[in-house]
Amino acid sequence: MVGELEFEKPVTELRKKITELKEFTANADVDLSSEISRLEERLQKLENEIYSNIKPWDRVQIARHPNRPSTLDYIEELFTDFFECHGDRLYSDDEAIVGGIAKFQGVPVTVIGHQRGKDTKENIRRNFGMPHPEGYRKALRLMKQADKFGRPIICFIDTKGAYPGKAAEERGQSEAIARNLFEMAGLTVPVICIVIGEGGSGGALALGVGNHLLMLENSTYSVISPEGAAALLWKDASLAKKAAETMKITAPDLKELGVVDEIIPEVKGGAHKDIKEQASFIRNELERSMASLGKMEKASLIEHRYNKYKAIGKVSFAGEYLGVK
Repeated sequence: MVGELEFEKPVTELRKKITELKEFTANADVDLSSEISRLEERLQKLENEIYSNIKPWDRVQIARHPNRPSTLDYIEELFTDFFECHGDRLYSDDEAIVGGIAKFQGVPVTVIGHQRGKDTKENIRRNFGMPHPEGYRKALRLMKQADKFGRPIICFIDTKGAYPGKAAEERGQSEAIARNLFEMAGLTVPVICIVIGEGGSGGALALGVGNHLLMLENSTYSVISPEGAAALLWKDASLAKKAAETMKITAPDLKELGVVDEIIPEVKGGAHKDIKEQASFIRNELERSMASLGKMEKASLIEHRYNKYKAIGKVSFAGEYLGVK
């Protein structure tokens, strides 16, 4: 099947068998209803077993699924009156980042996010969701506009990372990312960031400095890809599965480490299985975040953001392992 993931094969094969039996029953004078019922019960148990024990590498594969909903998909489902803005007013318009003004349940907001393509042609046009400096400068322009007019900012994160090409470096890729980090820290409006797929390196962090950082259950957030980490650590990119388990890049791991504020549950099997239901899960968390942050004054929002990042991580002393207090 198109888009079938390795760990899902037992489920896919059983579904296929059930479908074949139903077709045979419909076309032949044979009653296989009891057999079909038994297989459907087995399918439900198998789905519960597989999807409740998803490994880190499996989550990486789900986050990269070609049919996984993108920023524009969620904008269509969650917002109304979306008006897309283009260009950074310095160089050009980068289609790897989309952004504009919309309404969330009647409240004006600014929405910004990474955007991948749905097919090869669109992926080339959007540079596979890897922004150039002008993409980040476009995002910053929209953020400053939102700050000026008091609109909450909602960022959707989904990128392998910023584009590492020569031309991007010549136009100030590192500076553009650093500028976003600096400016986002001081915004006086609520900033809500949601990792909807892959959150890779500084390319993701450039849209990730917010008051609330949310992650979809099967998304990832990391300084480097598992393949890249495996190549650096063990000189073998084929050990990506091992790296994914070691790096703590999944939503449950990052929630435990205090990097993520809330985990948004996903539809069984991944967000691509039912985008409308998935959007409803995101809507619920957005409502809570908007209600909570909307009560804060400007100075309190900046302080909240500062304290959030200051509190991330823990320091361990050698004495703790030796029993010394």
